[in-house]
Amino acid sequence: MVRSESVATLLAAPATSPTSSPTPTPSPIPAPVAELLAEWPPIAWGFEERAAVSAGLLVLVVVLGLYVAPLTIQRLRETYRERLATEPVDGMVAEVDGTVPLAQTTYYVVRTVQLALVAAASLTLLVVWGLTGVALTALELFVEVVPRLLQLLFSIGLVVAAYVAVDLLEEFVDRIARGSDRLDEHQGEIVFRVLQVVLLVSAGLVVLTIWDVNAGGLLVGAGFLGIVVGMAARQTLGSLLAGFVLMFSKPFEVGDWIEVNDQEGVVTDITIVNTRLENFDGEYVVMPNDVISNSTIVNRTRKGRLRVRLEVGVDYGVDPDRAVEVATDAVTELEEVMSVPRPQVVPTAFGDSAVLLELRFWIDKPSSRRRWRAKAAVIQAIHGAFQEAGIEIPYPQRTLSGRRGPGGPGRTREPPAESEAAPESAED
Repeated sequence: MVRSESVATLLAAPATSPTSSPTPTPSPIPAPVAELLAEWPPIAWGFEERAAVSAGLLVLVVVLGLYVAPLTIQRLRETYRERLATEPVDGMVAEVDGTVPLAQTTYYVVRTVQLALVAAASLTLLVVWGLTGVALTALELFVEVVPRLLQLLFSIGLVVAAYVAVDLLEEFVDRIARGSDRLDEHQGEIVFRVLQVVLLVSAGLVVLTIWDVNAGGLLVGAGFLGIVVGMAARQTLGSLLAGFVLMFSKPFEVGDWIEVNDQEGVVTDITIVNTRLENFDGEYVVMPNDVISNSTIVNRTRKGRLRVRLEVGVDYGVDPDRAVEVATDAVTELEEVMSVPRPQVVPTAFGDSAVLLELRFWIDKPSSRRRWRAKAAVIQAIHGAFQEAGIEIPYPQRTLSGRRGPGGPGRTREPPAESEAAPESAED
């Protein structure tokens, strides 16, 4: 019986359409706070009480905003510097201060605190003067805006922190590169660039997460874009990979004298994409790293010394042993030539007009200028020593000879026969 009455009651109840009354949006302000503001003030205040409370509140805000907050923040900053006064940390703080000045940061923090005090005082004054509805509306708007504002401030702070961290990272990597024998300047630059990309990408992903952006879709799109770009720029990517290989295998460094294919010069710069040389005519040559990695590289400065070869010829009438002794003594006395290993003079071949001697000597700290200076000094010394010793350096000579005979190169023309000359005499 009770069950049937309950069903009848439900059937008799008026039907409500789901669209007849929209669901009210919940207030972002907690219910106890709204009830407290609606019942404020608990007693009936007159004009004098409201004016006194307002005056006291304004004085409190002025004292806190203009005196207490700046002094407190300044004191916290000084305490922070005193406690981090060690040398490495102090250098890091100085680096941060150079990137984002702490004085300017302190100024913005003080202004933010003052703005918060003014906002709180304004809401309080609205409640004191009975404008509770306006205060609730302002508070609801503030509660809705503050999370977005905090997201914006946090995002800006994260970007600034990433910027500062990049500068600190560069200083850290440079310090390690200067104090390490295994990591040179260009390898340190590669490590820094890779860590920089990782840091900035991580900061970007965190910012996207803060704003509720789906980073997974972006990563998938970036993956497809990377495939397309990789297929369209295979040669560039090959140069990039070759650049990494060259910088870590280190077949040459900046300042080395190298020869690649038909190009010879001093390395002026090594990047991830290409390598720059300055040849001995003052021209700059830019070579892609993939071309260099697939070519034979001759490094003339890696060992710290270089052997130079020079040929000279002596007359066939000169004793070769004596010529070798004179040339060796002349080269050994030169300052441009290293004494160890000792210079060598070796007969190598019979030339068209001379016996060829090859001079082999070493120079230290190889460079094109030092090689040409050493060659010039050796040529002058050999020429002077051979002149003093009476050793002749012959110039190319050719002896022409012929032979008489039919068809031979020495064939002479025979005089005409008498029968051929008779008609001429008859005409006369």
